[in-house]
Amino acid sequence: MNTVVAEFIEHLTPKVKDTIVGTAKLVIKDEGTLMLDATGARVGDEDVDVTLISSEAVFKAILDGSQNPAMAFMTGKLKVDGSATRALKVSEILTS
Repeated sequence: MNTVVAEFIEHLTPKVKDTIVGTAKLVIKDEGTLMLDATGARVGDEDVDVTLISSEAVFKAILDGSQNPAMAFMTGKLKVDGSATRALKVSEILTS
């Protein structure tokens, strides 16, 4: 596991553990794929309810609050595969 993925797992697990409903996947371009569910964040690539795809920089900006996830989606910086409603719920958790 690379350092970027390990940092995301460490940062995201407390945010998503026992908070997220269902499953989500973050595809960090050129770095790796993370699974998010009620147990936390982990490396994986399984079927999920919604997939969010972006660069490391955009995901970090979403997490630190300097990038609004909806604006990232509308400007093409963040791609969503699956329900946009579920993506918004996941984004709310990420920015909390």
